[in-house]
Amino acid sequence: MKIASIMTARVATVEMDDTLRTINGIFCYAKFHHLLVVEGKKLVGVISDRDLLKASSPFLNTPAERPCDIARLSRKAHQIMTRNLITVSRDTPVAEAVEILLQNNVSCLPVVSPTGQIEGIVTWKDITKAYMGLQGKVELKCQHCDTVL
Repeated sequence: MKIASIMTARVATVEMDDTLRTINGIFCYAKFHHLLVVEGKKLVGVISDRDLLKASSPFLNTPAERPCDIARLSRKAHQIMTRNLITVSRDTPVAEAVEILLQNNVSCLPVVSPTGQIEGIVTWKDITKAYMGLQGKVELKCQHCDTVL
């Protein structure tokens, strides 16, 4: 099985200078945990909801909130993103992607074309769903065409 059959093709991206306030809004609205950071059309980083949590003040929206806590939301994506990207192609076998995730202790892999264009993203959750589908525990559908695999 190849990554193309389980990856999420529609990805959310942010720019290098988008603020943590913007990023927080995206995570609050959407049901995913990773944003790809782009400069122009080039993939330059990844931000997880955990990265955002670490960069935010724990006092935000509490009685102990101070102006400096609110000011942290003005920080930029490039200040908290992961820059050392580990990517895969749509032709990468899922088993290889699992090894990459485990060896590098990451929770997602951006999927890029040979020319570096973003084609999607695959997470540990996508891989778990695929495994469960192979075990007959859940119905597994192709992300592109809704064909049951």
